Amino acid sequence: MISIVFQVLYLLLYFFLITLLARFVLSAVLQYGRRWQPSRGAAAGLEVVWSVTDPPLKALRRVIPPLRIGNLSIDLASLVLLVILFVLMTFVVERWI
Repeated sequence: MISIVFQVLYLLLYFFLITLLARFVLSAVLQYGRRWQPSRGAAAGLEVVWSVTDPPLKALRRVIPPLRIGNLSIDLASLVLLVILFVLMTFVVERWI
């Protein structure tokens, strides 16, 4: 029974990881392709990606502000969230086995 719980938890973390990576790619596309206008389906997909990943990122950004280096601003919250996600996935796999 507990194995099933860990499997489901791992799948949820995995899907969140995929969504977070999609957010990284989409934010780069939106930043560098300023003329790109998403279609209705793509806009719905963007909304899903942003609504899933925004709450944890906003919570981390309150604690970890962006690192400013001159005119450059590096968002460390997204990197910290990625590390936390990998640690949680490793923990779940080790408990599952």
